[in-house]
Amino acid sequence: MSEDNRARLLLTGSTGFLGTALVDCLVDDTRYQLVAAMRRERGNLASGLQSILVGDLEASTDWTLALSGVEVIIHTAACVHVMNDSDNDSFIEFRRVNVEGTLNLARQAAAAGVKRFIFISSIKVNGESTPLNQPYTSEDDPAPLDAYGISKREAEDGLYKLAEKTGMEVVIIRPPLVYGVGVKANFLTMMRWLNKGIPLPLGVIHNKRSLVALDNLVDLIVTCIDHFAAANQTFLVSDDEDLSTTELLQHMAIALGRPVRLLPVHAGLLKAGAMILGRREAAQRLLGSLQVDISKTKKILSWTPPLGVNEAFKKTAEDFLVRYKH
Repeated sequence: MSEDNRARLLLTGSTGFLGTALVDCLVDDTRYQLVAAMRRERGNLASGLQSILVGDLEASTDWTLALSGVEVIIHTAACVHVMNDSDNDSFIEFRRVNVEGTLNLARQAAAAGVKRFIFISSIKVNGESTPLNQPYTSEDDPAPLDAYGISKREAEDGLYKLAEKTGMEVVIIRPPLVYGVGVKANFLTMMRWLNKGIPLPLGVIHNKRSLVALDNLVDLIVTCIDHFAAANQTFLVSDDEDLSTTELLQHMAIALGRPVRLLPVHAGLLKAGAMILGRREAAQRLLGSLQVDISKTKKILSWTPPLGVNEAFKKTAEDFLVRYKH
């Protein structure tokens, strides 16, 4: 396919965890011409990747040059963490970037003739937890609890209103915890504990949590670029194999080639200890359930996660061992 006939894609957040993986997947795809919107100049771009400097994601950002000839936007850029612990400041910052910045981009995109806007949202729009074996669906009433989740819901609502008004197609994807090559934050901490052989009091946790491998999330996003049935739909995504915290740790320890050292401490005792220490949210992530139902995603898109959990954990562990071998 000649370059003139390739669909032009604009990617935001191209240097992030998900954005980097999308660049690796799409930059050499002969179907597409990938352009990365950049906050600032960077000298280590992937070979063949076009970039356009746009600055920060704000309500006043001018996207004119970046949107020239673009047919599809993949919007992964977001404010995920706010350093100031004030609830009011957090809401202001999350809304400034995730709502106002996103909708400013979307309005300009619609005016420029962009056909489809793929928005990477979050399962936090649904909520923070589910009863065991009662997973979230994309049709559930949203119930976000924190500022980040609320900002993502407000952005979703604004995008759908814009789609109705302008005809630009919107695709919303809500991932749960994403792991894979280059993962950081809590998942990285967990791998470090396991690799050091530290005994963990999580040997009899019977919750269920949905995760999604980075490769599986990227595959779904690429599927949504031009799948006719994706238009104006909200999709949940996962590996389609829910794990308890105990099972997750066992899988990852095996992938790391380390012995599994899990102590059989009852979940009730752990919850009580976490409450005393003021770590209720951390305990919920480790001990509570959060499951998603991806049957709609599979049916509408004829899609299944290409990477199984064991293979995904192995790939994640191999990368970790190379990066942190010292």
